[in-house]
Amino acid sequence: MDVTKGCEIVVSVQGHKFQTLNLNQIYQKPHIFTHKTNSIKIYAGVGVGVVTKMGLKISPNYPAINPVPLTALKNCFEKFIKDRKNLHLYCKVSVTDGEQIAKQTANSKVGVLGGISILGTKGFVKPVSATAYLDSIKTEINFAMENGFKTLVFTIGNSSFQKASKSYKKEQIIEIGNFVYDSINFRWGTLSLVLICGIGKLTKISQGFKNTHNRFGSIDFKAVEKATDKNLDGVISMKRVCEMVGREKVEKIMIQKAKKQLKNWFDKNIEIIIV
Repeated sequence: MDVTKGCEIVVSVQGHKFQTLNLNQIYQKPHIFTHKTNSIKIYAGVGVGVVTKMGLKISPNYPAINPVPLTALKNCFEKFIKDRKNLHLYCKVSVTDGEQIAKQTANSKVGVLGGISILGTKGFVKPVSATAYLDSIKTEINFAMENGFKTLVFTIGNSSFQKASKSYKKEQIIEIGNFVYDSINFRWGTLSLVLICGIGKLTKISQGFKNTHNRFGSIDFKAVEKATDKNLDGVISMKRVCEMVGREKVEKIMIQKAKKQLKNWFDKNIEIIIV
């Protein structure tokens, strides 16, 4: 579940500068909109982050409020002022407990400090969609590309992430959950890609699963039996397959099959590491 679901967003507007903004008092420049003789300055309040690194949709030192939410605020401002003149307003966007919630996101990794980001690309979120998670993955990919990394590292699961952390920098490691196809399908130019996952998830990929979550199906052990040329009657786990066939042999087979599947999908050679 998206950790930001159900967050309380508070927008304050007044005619003079705010004395208190972000809890960490991170230096920030306001987003500024003008309309005729009127203007509004939009700041990050408590619980909303400030961008501190290049590579995001918002430039450094500005509140982490994406273009679509900013446009919504701008539209409200223009509707409110109507025929008024020389009206100069200050707006503060805050999120209750946003600093604590941000610790469960990748914000600090991509340089958003002090709270969460106010995201949005269309203005509407489907409750059953994975849009927010995929948007986060795409943001991390773009950030890594903009900051000069030559290799992206996709991890599935905590063990994979821990293994990746020993060899790669945190900014190039992206936790993709079960979204294998969608994540790899994002634009990542000429960068090389490393996929780190367990044998179970890898087996699913080798069998054509674009999403490795259980709700999309289980491993076909008849297909595993055929691939390993071993009678696996009654076996229901890849751990047991490795015990019966030999882990090294199973890993070699599944890596080869998964690479072939990924090559068919994306016409790219992707390095695979098993944990």
